[in-house]
Amino acid sequence: MSRVIDVEDVTFGYGETLAVDDVSLSVEAGEFLGLIGPNGSGKTTLLHLMLGLHEPDAGRVSLFGEPAHEFDEGERIGYVGQRASDRGDAMPVTVRETVLMGRFARAGRSRLTDEDRAIATEAMRTVEIEPLANRRVSALSGGQRQRAFIARALASEADVLALDEPTVGIDADSRDRFYDLLDELNRNGMTIVLIEHDIGVLTKHVDTVACINVDLYHHGDTVSFLESDALADAYGRESGIIEHDHQ
Repeated sequence: MSRVIDVEDVTFGYGETLAVDDVSLSVEAGEFLGLIGPNGSGKTTLLHLMLGLHEPDAGRVSLFGEPAHEFDEGERIGYVGQRASDRGDAMPVTVRETVLMGRFARAGRSRLTDEDRAIATEAMRTVEIEPLANRRVSALSGGQRQRAFIARALASEADVLALDEPTVGIDADSRDRFYDLLDELNRNGMTIVLIEHDIGVLTKHVDTVACINVDLYHHGDTVSFLESDALADAYGRESGIIEHDHQ
């Protein structure tokens, strides 16, 4: 396997507030990595560093072998940020138009072709929203919107899918179907990095867990994570963490 993301001794802060301190981890091609930690622990910051959206204060981050903050092949990354489904309220565009946006980076200054449209249609079919192609995104449920944003990433032919708490505000049934979709995409070779606050959901689906609260408390497979003290150490042993079982 080849490394897609490599984080080496990375530190980053906002002014005098340290967000990530001396963190090292890597993501292999085809891996499903879950990032977990309490609110304000640096999860989103670490994800942004991994995607090149922030430049580290110390250490280095490589994305496909290049410095992440200099990486300019944005079409290879599909990113769905926090509460993306909420932002659909302000999008006066159809599902088809949203998914076609994933082709813009590859089309450049050229017009979209029939091939671009076919790829967008196949992406909608993959996430099972093709029947909604002509509906406005603002008219969709939260789960349907998330599928539209995932389809946009697939249409771009992204190699990495990065998701920051993608199911916040989505009902339980839609959330379960959404994670079934992620499992299928991962089985088909998609590299996925996921921030998820629900420990039960996270450990059910991902291969590898990185537990962070400014410092990195664990980076390894789900079994070793569950057997470790990382969760209690990161959250504080008196935090009263509730682990949910969605079996």
